[in-house]
Amino acid sequence: MIRHIEEITLGSLLPRVFAREELPYSMIWRKNVVFRRGARYLVESASGGGKSSLAAFIMGSRNDYEGTLAFDGRDCRSLKIADWQEIRRKNIAYLPQELALFPELSAIENIMLKAEISGDVDIARIDKWLGRLGISGRRDYPAGRLSIGQQQRVALIRSLCQPFDFILLDEPVSHLDEDNNRIAARIVEEEAERQGAAIITFSVGNPLLIDNPEKLNL
Repeated sequence: MIRHIEEITLGSLLPRVFAREELPYSMIWRKNVVFRRGARYLVESASGGGKSSLAAFIMGSRNDYEGTLAFDGRDCRSLKIADWQEIRRKNIAYLPQELALFPELSAIENIMLKAEISGDVDIARIDKWLGRLGISGRRDYPAGRLSIGQQQRVALIRSLCQPFDFILLDEPVSHLDEDNNRIAARIVEEEAERQGAAIITFSVGNPLLIDNPEKLNL
């Protein structure tokens, strides 16, 4: 049985690199913030404001911060490697800004790597998403031969191929037109609704067009 994460709590969180700087007003840094399962959030910032850092802190790939970060009251600094592995498989999905696709593998191979690791394999659902996003014809193309917009769509689908309570999307549609942005948003919202999960989107200026997110400025 999956143990859900209901809340991610930030307590006066701040990247250490910002500690000696006078920062502009932020709704997150040095504040007490709670992200709740099932909600919708849009975290906006100027370039260099720390949105990718915040995503990395939540994913446990970085811990160079002051303050506290906790899952359901459990301080993340107390988590062991095995705890993080479990959380990344079953509780928190992530689409990084750099996409992290394997260029020599095909689109479907990149997606299936994640699906098979998580154990959440539904090839019919994956093929449906490929079709809705207009890249069925690129299913077997090496990711390195795809346009950046096509790569974003592949990476988005990959991020959905696991159980999650929260999905973190760092600039997920920066190279998509408005039509594909809306399609991507509907797919993410449908999957989040199915799983009772929260969506946290990070954006400089081209956000995922989800409905009525709570907006937080870094």
